[in-house]
Amino acid sequence: MVSQLRRIEFLHHIFSDPSVTGEVILNTAIVSYYETRVFLYSNNKTRPFVPFSCSVAKFGRLIPDFCLVGEKIQESRIKCAKSVQDFKFNKKRVRLLNEVEEFLEGSQGVLYWMVRDQRVQDNWAMLFAQRLALKEKTSLHVCFCVVVPFLEATKRHYDFLLNGLKEVEKECCNLDIQFHLLKGDPSSEVSSLVKELNIGAVVTDFSPLRLPRKWLTDLTENLPKNVGLCQVDTHNIVPCWITSEKQEYGARTIRNKIHSQMCNFLTEFPPVIKHPHEAKTEAKPTDWNTIIGKSDTDEAVKPVDWAKPGTAAGHATLESFCNERLKHFATERNDPTKNSLSNLSPWLRFGHISPQRCILVVKKFQKSHKNSVDAFVEEAVIRSELADNYCYYQKDYDNINGAYEWARNSLKQHAKDKREYIYSRKEFEEGKTHDQLWNAAQIQLVKEGKMHGFLRMYWAKKILEWSTTPSEALEIAIFLNDRYSLDGMDSNGYVGCMWSVCGIHDMGWAERQIFGKIRYMNFNGCKRKFDVNRFIMRYKSK
Repeated sequence: MVSQLRRIEFLHHIFSDPSVTGEVILNTAIVSYYETRVFLYSNNKTRPFVPFSCSVAKFGRLIPDFCLVGEKIQESRIKCAKSVQDFKFNKKRVRLLNEVEEFLEGSQGVLYWMVRDQRVQDNWAMLFAQRLALKEKTSLHVCFCVVVPFLEATKRHYDFLLNGLKEVEKECCNLDIQFHLLKGDPSSEVSSLVKELNIGAVVTDFSPLRLPRKWLTDLTENLPKNVGLCQVDTHNIVPCWITSEKQEYGARTIRNKIHSQMCNFLTEFPPVIKHPHEAKTEAKPTDWNTIIGKSDTDEAVKPVDWAKPGTAAGHATLESFCNERLKHFATERNDPTKNSLSNLSPWLRFGHISPQRCILVVKKFQKSHKNSVDAFVEEAVIRSELADNYCYYQKDYDNINGAYEWARNSLKQHAKDKREYIYSRKEFEEGKTHDQLWNAAQIQLVKEGKMHGFLRMYWAKKILEWSTTPSEALEIAIFLNDRYSLDGMDSNGYVGCMWSVCGIHDMGWAERQIFGKIRYMNFNGCKRKFDVNRFIMRYKSK
């Protein structure tokens, strides 16, 4: 009741304050997490506020643009520092990618090339770019380059991507930061923008994956020789290159390395502020309706209703997790019939919210929910940063050659073992196997753009069991995950498939047919852990 009253007071302020513009409150949707009631507000002269009862699941995308956690987070930033200029920035987060150490004299701005981390606040790369621009008393620009096609990305992914970027542009505009949406080959488009705007330095964020790294290598070659280029890891709490200089064997070898550095890197963020230095060349406003409506993408996989893109929606999901589900996370996170997961993976994958912010917020519940907080930190920090470590140091992160030698040899020995069932990629994709639990998990993935974490393991291991070869199984698992999951095409997804099929970050187990020494999972094991029939019935009719 107290939380609801606080929400009502906050809403009253938003809707009655004449200084709050229609642009800010237009289409704001307020979701009560304590009742299945959604309040829609649309701005007009009479300012109607119309409540109606409905299913939160049905209107899942109507997450508030304003939520209490967002308000508290901004207060925390301001308490930390007035701006990044007043903040002791840890330069270990940054590394130079070329030999230019000085800002180009006579240039007219700093450019942040946004790639993996698509947000304004809680973004060390954005903060470092503003720090440099403030120091040089010059303008600040942000660009993002849309690449079509990109791996297995579909309408589902591009809708989430572009609507999130729409929020980024709006926030940049409010902060007098120029946002440029590009399309095409990133290295050539970004280098052209640098020349057009007379940029003096480029800052970018970090990805361990093959394609973004190639774009960065190409940009290094295409940039004017006197323009500096640096990279900031704003995705991992401890920068990937600081945690380890090699591929780590597993969680047990990387855990202490991360924890020993957390005190140096797990800090509050200062705010990105309204930029005081005007740009000589303003960015062209983006026609989002045209771009989102005509994105030249695979239309077969539709956007989902439960996840609204953008930082505000991500923070709202974080708030609901902390208030409603965190207390059950330690004991129920492996039960697909319970709603105990954070559900944050889409926003984390697109960088709409910061993993570091999630940890700062969740750790406030350490006293009341210690086991759940510890379990969340293990998954959101240790396992996630281990995945980045693997993809960064292992060039074959998405094929059999990236497996440990013992796993490759074991799978090879059993590659010709007789399979009781063999399915094609199409049969897997359509959920047409003999196993109703597997089919239900696949239907969840296709319809909701997300599969429960425990079932992802079972799902991928059964693809290994029912495919002609381990290599084919891995290809199918990665294809389906990348095509349908909102958090696909990311290090966590690749490592999840590699763990299930190739034993990455695992150990050898008792040898058996088909699997060799790869850890085995079966239907009866699932029955012992949760109500399998309940999960099957939930998705059987879809």
